Amino acid sequence: MTNRYSNLERPGLDAAALSVALCAPAGPYARVELVQETGSTNDDLAGLAELEPGQWPDLSVLTAEMQRAGRGRLGRSWVAPERSSLIVSLLLRPVNAGGRPLPTESYSWLSLLAALALAESVEDRTEVSPQLKWPNDVIVDSRKLAGVLARFVPGANGSPPALVVGVGLNVSLTDSELPVPTATSLLLEYAGTTDRNILLKSFLRTFAARYAAFCAVDGDASATLADGSTLAEAVSGRMHTLGRAVRAELPGGRELTGHALALDERGGLVMRDDDGGRHTVSVGDIVHLRPADQDAG
Repeated sequence: MTNRYSNLERPGLDAAALSVALCAPAGPYARVELVQETGSTNDDLAGLAELEPGQWPDLSVLTAEMQRAGRGRLGRSWVAPERSSLIVSLLLRPVNAGGRPLPTESYSWLSLLAALALAESVEDRTEVSPQLKWPNDVIVDSRKLAGVLARFVPGANGSPPALVVGVGLNVSLTDSELPVPTATSLLLEYAGTTDRNILLKSFLRTFAARYAAFCAVDGDASATLADGSTLAEAVSGRMHTLGRAVRAELPGGRELTGHALALDERGGLVMRDDDGGRHTVSVGDIVHLRPADQDAG
């Protein structure tokens, strides 16, 4: 395996073909835009959504070949070589079938929905079977393959906020290019394809179908969907975290150790501590979630 990939070995995304395949009338998306390089697609899309709301409706997408200042949770940096990853942000303005905005309490499920859609689409196209690590990682054998990060966009004139959900998927990174030793890529997992055009179309189609189903039940993750399952069940079924002994590192240096039991109605992690007490940790509370026997670092 070579240590470096050239741009010829990492072909670019085909913006025109993606737009034709994914946007109306052929697909559910309002617009799909590609930039060659930017600081952060999440920052860019959030700014555009706030400044030009009429031009950036629900299911607008911004993707980039390279990010200079990508971030994960709590401002952690996320960088990758040009064309080595999928870097994509989705703008969501969720409403139900009657046009009523979803309750903002349901928004916490949308990053979990995106992680689920990514895992499902990767498995469908590559035969690599990722799992989810609460709250926002997609993993293979405990190694990070992708991360998801969501941020609110204030609504104008009393309208509900929008949400930008950003996804970063390691596609063709080699061992020497991984950001941390605990990461992996589709290339390193011997994926059936590393064609980012195929992977992006598959993810966006899978996401749109799950998003539409979620909106149709008014953002209720416990509601039964057309396939007989619920979003909460589907997410929990891929959640590597559940059933394991974990250590939640919380703000102020506090820690909570116990077993991860389930997800609550807002997607928070329900834990049972060593004394049998039950605690719920929200995405906003967590600094790190690690296996209970893993040292900090």
